[in-house]
Amino acid sequence: MREIFCFIEKCLGCKSCELACTLFHSASGDLRSAILEQPVPRSRVHVIPLDEKREIGGIMTMPLQCRHCAEPACAEACIAGGIVKDEETGIVTFNKEKCVGCWSCTMVCQFGSVIRLTGEAKAVKCDRCDNIDTPSCVKSCPTKALVFCEREEFLALCKEIEEVG
Repeated sequence: MREIFCFIEKCLGCKSCELACTLFHSASGDLRSAILEQPVPRSRVHVIPLDEKREIGGIMTMPLQCRHCAEPACAEACIAGGIVKDEETGIVTFNKEKCVGCWSCTMVCQFGSVIRLTGEAKAVKCDRCDNIDTPSCVKSCPTKALVFCEREEFLALCKEIEEVG
């Protein structure tokens, strides 16, 4: 299964991924129009600061989005059955229509990746831009810090970088 991975050392914290995600999930897909949309579109990826130990709160940055966990706590907590894991693809999907706004999913997500929609009593999470080949956050990253690939591919890229560096 392809996943979104990050080379933390390459992340500038520019938030291009956040903007691309917001625009992708907006009704218009246009920055000027999206600003005026109601409800205001929300990014499903958030750039967070990390310290030198890669703990939250420092000067390094990393984009964070739904990790599509092997055992998703958000799906377990969803009382309406709106969050389910596709066992075949491994993708944790969210059905906004089933969401009752109880926020159980937001409370149990260990990554803080399930968020409240502004102006709606609904939650939302990364859907990996399910109707395109490469998620918009990955496409928009100017330094190629974000990659969308199989785990083995990412590990090979890491090893390659380590050998060169």
